[in-house]
Amino acid sequence: MDLREMKTRRSITNAFIAIRSKKPLERITVKELCEKAEVSKATFYLHYHDIYDLSDTLQQNVIKDILKYVETPTDMVLNPRKSGKEMINGFYANRGMVATLFSGSQFSRLPERLIQEIKTVLFEQYPDLKNDVYANVRITYQLMGSFYAYYQYEQEYGFEAVHAAVDRISGLFEQDIKNISSLRYDILTGNQSE
Repeated sequence: MDLREMKTRRSITNAFIAIRSKKPLERITVKELCEKAEVSKATFYLHYHDIYDLSDTLQQNVIKDILKYVETPTDMVLNPRKSGKEMINGFYANRGMVATLFSGSQFSRLPERLIQEIKTVLFEQYPDLKNDVYANVRITYQLMGSFYAYYQYEQEYGFEAVHAAVDRISGLFEQDIKNISSLRYDILTGNQSE
């Protein structure tokens, strides 16, 4: 991507974020965005199919930024306390963009897409877990719980209090790790017996 193209994308992105922070996604028009970004509609359509494509692209970037905080996807199953902390740190570090890009009708897309991304990475490494009900439920339960706990209570109680509560609850998951069958544990830890 050359410098001009990067500047154009940055201009479109900045204009979109400015508008999106004040309006629901469904009410933003390409015409309005292009006027704010000072680009033509043709230029916009060279980069994106429509407003939803732009929004999806930016949302995916935020999801990748959040997931950078989760060091090891298998921790979602094996080390829920560690991964719970990492996930909350990722939400907190990206709270401004999350509040803008995932507001209104887009709110539920964040946890759904995070779960999808984590499972994709995890199941690429460990395909045997794809049909494992325990691993699937654990990941969904923990991620949804962390997400909604953070967004429900962060403003009321503060980041540190929510972080501590998620850590304590995640500790309960760790007590349950011993219930994972040895086969699943071996798959996740790479200690498969021959």
